[in-house]
Formats: sequence, C-alpha cells, structure tokens
Amino acid sequence: MSYFDYEDYERRPSKIGYFLVALVAAVIGGIVALSLAPYILGTDFLGNNSPGLNQPNIPQITNPNLDLSPVVEIAEQVGPAVVGVSNRGIVRDFFGRTSVEERGSGSGVIIDERGYIVTNHHVINGATEILVSLADDSVVEAQLVGSDSRTDLAVLKIDPKGKKLPVAVLGDSTKLKTGELVVAIGNPLGIEFARSVTMGVVSATQRTLTIGEEQFSLIQTDAAINPGNSGGALVNSRGEVIGINSAKLVISGGEGMGFAIPISNAKPIIEELIEKGYVSRPYLGIFGTEVDEITARRTGLPQGIIIRQLVQGGPAHKAGIKEMDIIVAVDGKEVKDFAGLNVIFNNHKPGDKVTVTVDRDGKKLDIPVVLGEMSRE
Repeated sequence: MSYFDYEDYERRPSKIGYFLVALVAAVIGGIVALSLAPYILGTDFLGNNSPGLNQPNIPQITNPNLDLSPVVEIAEQVGPAVVGVSNRGIVRDFFGRTSVEERGSGSGVIIDERGYIVTNHHVINGATEILVSLADDSVVEAQLVGSDSRTDLAVLKIDPKGKKLPVAVLGDSTKLKTGELVVAIGNPLGIEFARSVTMGVVSATQRTLTIGEEQFSLIQTDAAINPGNSGGALVNSRGEVIGINSAKLVISGGEGMGFAIPISNAKPIIEELIEKGYVSRPYLGIFGTEVDEITARRTGLPQGIIIRQLVQGGPAHKAGIKEMDIIVAVDGKEVKDFAGLNVIFNNHKPGDKVTVTVDRDGKKLDIPVVLGEMSRE
C-alpha cells in the first residue's frame, strides 16, 4: 500500500540546491545578455555598427583625388579659353572734358589658336577700344574683326605673341536634348568674378524670342546667366561649347531663364565675319507696313506685309512686284510680319531664287525673285 501520490508529495531542497540553481541562472542570464547587447545598443564592444540596424556597408572614400562631378573637369578644360571683354569708349564729364573709360564689360570665348574670339555684338557695340583679360591675368588690346547685330555676334582678334592660347572646342547644338546637363562659364558683374561657373540643364532647345526688331532661336537654360556673362560659353557634359550666352529674361517673378545662341547657328556667321568682316544678307528691295490680325479683320485684307514703296532696280521691282501688293508667303512659308520674313531670308544668300506669293486685289500670285545683297551702310 502506497503512502503518497503525486499530488501530496513535496520534497524540500537543501541550501546547496538553492545555490546551484542561482549560479546556473546567473550564467545563463549573462550569456543571453551578451548575445542581445549589440541589437539593443546598436554597437558591439569595439564600437562597430551592428548588423541589426540593417545599415548598408559603405566603404570609406580613401582617394582624396576622386571627383564625383564632371563640372570640375569641364571648368578646367574650357575655363581658360573664356576671357573678359571690356568695352571702352569716350566719356565726357560735367565740364566737357573727355576721357576713354570702360562703358561696359562682358565675356568672350577663344575659338582659334590664331587669337580669334567670339562674343556678343551688344558687348562691344560702339566701343572705341576693346581690351581682353586672359586667364593668365594679362590684359591685351583686341581688334574688331566684324560684328552682326542681326544675330548679336561679333568676332575679335588678339595677337598671341608667340603664346599658345587655350582654345575651346565647338560642338554641335543640333544634337542637344531637353534636360541635358550644361555649364555656363563667364564673367558675371565684371572681371572680379572672372570665369565663374554655374550649372543647369537645357530647358528648351529652340526657344523663339523677339528682342528689339530681331527674332532669335535660342537655347533656354536654368544655369545662372547674369550681366557680364554675355558672350561666354555654354558647355555640354563633353566639354564642347554648344552655345554663346546672350540674354537673360528679367521679369518680376521670373528666375532661372537664361538664353544662349546655338553654336551650330553661330558657326557660319562667325566664319563669314572672319572671312569678310561682315555678314552678306539677301534683300527684296521693298518698304512696307505690316498688316496685323486686328487690321486684317477690320479691313478684310490678308495678314502680311503691304508694299508701300519699291527700290527702283531692286530685286522685287525687277521681278514685277508692285506697290500695294501684300506679301503673304515666301517659298510656301506664311509671312505675317518682317520678323517672319527675316527668319526665312536667314536661310538664303544673295543670288538665291525664291518664290514670293503676293495678294494683288484679292488674287494670289506666285512671283519668282532673285534676291539681291543688302547694303552694309
């Protein structure tokens, strides 16, 4: 007969048993604490980041010459070819005394080792003396080779005097894409900030703007272009000049809207200025008035250019165009104003044959005309 069952039976442990249990618990607790410490504290005892934070294993950059920006190389390659251009002219003081002083300044780009520099027409317009500041801090006098207000381009020449000049490489602006990285290099606000570098993107590749009486097709960029940057270089990521900085839109609330002349448009102008000293342009030999949209609606006349006077013996007169004819198209392209007519003529040379469409007493006539050469006077 049994005197106990499992419910009533209780064995009381000795003091040694208590000690052994406590010792084992302490050892187990220490092991658990050590294993969890890196996850709780985020570091091991050596101060290293714990994998428990799931941080990426980024190696330390140990090469001090490692450059992550292509702009540095662009600035080093093209910057020395960008110069300062000082427009100096006769200034008369309150007492009537005259002196030659700086009237304005801009930038330019050396494009030929013989010393040819491209800049803007408005930078050197009216100058009696032109000084150029080079990257080596020397200042030399420049001669005006030729200037063209219609495209706002000008070419200067300096004497290298045996020095090897830094020359910028001209690219192909027809291959530009919107969003492409570009760098503007120039002298904003004067020579004190010579060869300043700003970076941006191509905001638009063919932005048509009317400045004064001329219409321009320009590259738009958000790279900062300030007064003094005019004539400087707009450069692509390959270090090629793809534009000549020309203008900035200045309106209330408008920022980051600079413009440059596409280098592919500028090249033939630059070459002709070097070769001839001027740009040979075609002309019709007419004087007229624009028929705008409002006048057209009110009078029932078509939009275009109504001829008020013909140059006797000029191309239009020889071709049989008459006074009061309204030019509405050239080579099938609609003409609404003189700016549009000039855009068409910019793709032609003197001697080219074009078809001028006129409205004469409500009838359309296509008249072939051989373009003449515009007088430079």
